[in-house]
Amino acid sequence: MTRKTITRADLCVAVYQKVGLSRTESATLVELVLKEITDCLERGETVKLSSFGSFVVRKKGQRIGRNPKTGKEVPISPRRVMVFKPSAILKQRINSLDGGNEDLDS
Repeated sequence: MTRKTITRADLCVAVYQKVGLSRTESATLVELVLKEITDCLERGETVKLSSFGSFVVRKKGQRIGRNPKTGKEVPISPRRVMVFKPSAILKQRINSLDGGNEDLDS
């Protein structure tokens, strides 16, 4: 199985080929969708995409970490992290016997 990284450009081409918008309109649509998802996550909102999964922002409190080279304890400041939780449907598709190569429309 070869691994490929899908880029924004790849998404734009897929929209162009499957939806029939112009290349410029396809690129604009992809950028708008990604910007909306990003804006929601910045506000701390959960983004749930049915049959795909959820992007959840979690708050992590301050904790003590350890420098692996020196062993010295170092405080790790509080921060927000994003977690992706795949839906049961997506999990089933990527773990199916055929490798999940069926169309997304099914």
